[in-house]
Amino acid sequence: MESVGSLEEAARKRKERLQALKRKKVSDEEKHADDSEEPLTKIPVSDNPLESDQTETAKKEVAFKNYKPEDDTLQEKVQPPAKLAEVEDHIQDQLEAAKPEPVVEEIDLNNLAPRKPDWDLKRDVAKKLEKLERRTQRAIAELIRERLQSGEADLTTAVNASSDAAQENEDSD
Repeated sequence: MESVGSLEEAARKRKERLQALKRKKVSDEEKHADDSEEPLTKIPVSDNPLESDQTETAKKEVAFKNYKPEDDTLQEKVQPPAKLAEVEDHIQDQLEAAKPEPVVEEIDLNNLAPRKPDWDLKRDVAKKLEKLERRTQRAIAELIRERLQSGEADLTTAVNASSDAAQENEDSD
């Protein structure tokens, strides 16, 4: 019960302070009114911060951004809707700038097709095969000469025999 008595005493002291401030305010206003011909604006003096906030908000001008008032007198305080930035155009520009340009216009299908597993062996052996082909042609020519010298009079049979031997060699490759 002692706390109730202390609360009442604190409330009484607060009232006395407020009354003293009001008296001081009135006396200050009288002094200022006597000193100057123009009246000064009244500045609220209060210990209560809620009272000062209320007076400041009353001074602020109301502006309606998202609310459309029904009262005709408040229609003039409605602000026009904010203009949104054109994001779509900006995004389209960035997407077009990000598109990669094709490096190769035409693709060679020979480079993409898989090679046979023995392509490197054929490449390495090609020079040796050229030498063997020349030797084979020389050997065929010598055989034809020998047959001609040995007495076979028919040249056509000798040529046909050598060409048959050449075709057999090609077919075996």
